[in-house]
Amino acid sequence: MPITPEHVGRSYPPTEPYRVSRAKIAEFAQALGGRDGGDPNPAYAGSSPVAPPTFAMVIGARAWQALFDDPELDLALMRTMHADQRFDWARPMREGDDVVARLTIEKVRSRGATDMVTVAVRMQTVDGEDLCIATSQLIHTREDA
Repeated sequence: MPITPEHVGRSYPPTEPYRVSRAKIAEFAQALGGRDGGDPNPAYAGSSPVAPPTFAMVIGARAWQALFDDPELDLALMRTMHADQRFDWARPMREGDDVVARLTIEKVRSRGATDMVTVAVRMQTVDGEDLCIATSQLIHTREDA
């Protein structure tokens, strides 16, 4: 059975905690610059670095796994295109944060053999402090397309 609007509101258990580290922040900031050598923003370095805003998807992508593992939805990553992304921040992620992510299906629209699925991944510290909600729109084609 493919995903339908009846699946809106379905949430999955939180991911295992992810420790935000100075090294991971530095690696991510370096990757942002491509061949130009990284993002030089001083906020991503020094004694109290914060993670670049899009770093949240390192953790958010872990929450997506539950969506693709749900046999009832019949979703396959290889038939999925990431169409849109929005971040709503309470505060930046910092070195030492232990972060969990919980995915909820917010909207499903189907047109022919194409499904447009909007998911929200709420990220919090293990102590329950809100950090970010990453909202993504995924475009998925069914295998029978």
